[in-house]
Amino acid sequence: MISSKNIVIGALIAGGALLSSTSAFAGNEDRAGSAGSTELNVNPWARSAGWGSAGLSSINGLESMYSNVAGLAFTEGTEISFSRSNWLGQSTDIGLNAFGLAKKLGETGALGLTLTSFNYGDIPITTTELPEGGLGNYSPSALNISMAYSQQFSTSISGGLTLKMISQSMTNVRTQGVALDAGIRYVTGENDQIKFGISLRNVGPPMKYKGDGLALEMENLDTELLLTTEQRSASYELPSQLNIGASYDFILNEKSVLIAALTYTSNSFTRDQWRLGAQYQLNSDKVHFILRAGFVYESDLFSKENTATALTGPSGGLTVDFPVGENGTKLGLDYAVRTSALGLIHTVGAKITIGEK
Repeated sequence: MISSKNIVIGALIAGGALLSSTSAFAGNEDRAGSAGSTELNVNPWARSAGWGSAGLSSINGLESMYSNVAGLAFTEGTEISFSRSNWLGQSTDIGLNAFGLAKKLGETGALGLTLTSFNYGDIPITTTELPEGGLGNYSPSALNISMAYSQQFSTSISGGLTLKMISQSMTNVRTQGVALDAGIRYVTGENDQIKFGISLRNVGPPMKYKGDGLALEMENLDTELLLTTEQRSASYELPSQLNIGASYDFILNEKSVLIAALTYTSNSFTRDQWRLGAQYQLNSDKVHFILRAGFVYESDLFSKENTATALTGPSGGLTVDFPVGENGTKLGLDYAVRTSALGLIHTVGAKITIGEK
């Protein structure tokens, strides 16, 4: 039989090989902007976004489906989550909404489902004849649906897979596609305070736009008949990335824990990033208070002329968890703030955890 140790070693070797194979093009500025469906790399959840998505190796439950699905295996009972963000600040008028449901299966497994949508608001319809509009509005949208399964293979190892269905549309042009995520976590230490994680995200076939919006009506000069031809749209790759992270739990006393986390993100089409984060949790008799802070770094971050990514720099957040009723149900209220090139991004969320009692 294959031992747990061999599984971990194999996973780490595979992760190293993936990192080596992607390093040739990761962060390649010549490829920047050539990927599509980049909303797949936007974290909609307040708890993990509050410390810059640095907690790849330690986040548990539903929110782990974004960064490392291996953490889904640690779902407590049934989790239901909601979140809302003003993406890239108030000036853009872009709404980011997310809903998720996770269910514990037996002692070691868990299933998860999330829906993430972008609402870009109303945009005036313009043509070459009417460049100022006057023909009404259209509303682009993006919807991603993710289904995941994760399992604890031993007391130290957990892993999982996520299937994503991607959909984007704007009036009479749309595209659909699929992608896969995979993640693994290894836990060690006397009190399970040391954690390592690897995740590979957004791996899938190229996508391309189709629809009546790509049709072009022209007049045949010989027959004077109107002909309709369809323009071919170029296909685009998905914004795949490899994440490798570690965290350490500083157990200060029976009621408080400080978690320090570091994650390296290797992007296929943008610059690579380092994510540093810290989370402090204070547990009273019933209420849990959690404070978070994070920082996302990439090259040329502090250069106004050469900076290339909107979502970098500091972030912060807080959570309050408290019981509701006497059946083990808990309610959590979350808030996170992130900096971007266009303004502050505020995310508010709520999570209901229904215990197994």
